[in-house]
Amino acid sequence: MLRPTAKEVYPQSGHRLRIVFDNGEVRVFDVTPYIRGEWYGRLSDESYFRAVKPDGFTVVWPEGQDICPDELYTCSVAASQAS
Repeated sequence: MLRPTAKEVYPQSGHRLRIVFDNGEVRVFDVTPYIRGEWYGRLSDESYFRAVKPDGFTVVWPEGQDICPDELYTCSVAASQAS
């Protein structure tokens, strides 16, 4: 079974993403552990982080950074549980 895909994304404080999946679930994903190295380190810039967009499958940033849609779903928490 395929995991749900990102339909909408809203950047939040603390490098978290509020994601609406195509199954109707709203979940929160913490990007902080991924912000390392030259490629993903760019996400530490708040204005760049907020430039995230859905691409119909996952979420992407202007220079091509993305996160596997399976990971977005399985490593996120329901929005009602996010603190």
